[in-house]
Amino acid sequence: AEFVAEQMKVVLADIGADAVKIGMLHRPEVIEAVAGVLEAEAVPIVVDPVMVAKGGHPLLEAEAMETLKERMAPLAHVLTPNLPEAEALCSMAAGGQDGARKIAGKLAGMGPEWVLLKGGHMTGETIVDLLAGRGGEIEAFEGPRLETTSTHGTGCTLASAIAAGLARGMDVRQAVVAARAYVLEAIRTAPGLGHGHGPLNHAHTVKPFP
Repeated sequence: AEFVAEQMKVVLADIGADAVKIGMLHRPEVIEAVAGVLEAEAVPIVVDPVMVAKGGHPLLEAEAMETLKERMAPLAHVLTPNLPEAEALCSMAAGGQDGARKIAGKLAGMGPEWVLLKGGHMTGETIVDLLAGRGGEIEAFEGPRLETTSTHGTGCTLASAIAAGLARGMDVRQAVVAARAYVLEAIRTAPGLGHGHGPLNHAHTVKPFP
């Protein structure tokens, strides 16, 4: 944990950052170390609370959950859980769109400025993501569900794209809209590699696959 913090300090002191995106931090001491460094940074922080791998393997130690809620969530400019992660953080089940709205609001009350509750785990042809603010406002963003196995890393990609938008000076809503459009096209134009959950086409803005 100490070495993780030292790496962060060295890079931030030398190069700096316009935004920070946090992904999987599986141990309490690592979460504490990262939070300790970020407390001194006045940049937007996007926290993607990765807890379970696409195949169902847990990625977060059980005792790290409370540390994540107490130390990392309050530092987040945007918290980006999927539905299972949000349910675990709130210790409650959604059961539908109304329940998802309640969970999004409850997460916003844990300290982050904004919460983007991703709706990909819910059923239906339309995916609804909920953007909840600390002030109680909630906005829904809808998009088509694409039938594909090329979904490996969609959550990480979305959080990273939001951070990139914030680094460019977008407000949260603009960053979310741009990131969702980017991820949708990355899924739509995915190369279809492998027999499991394949990767997205992250380079679609540069050069499409033939």
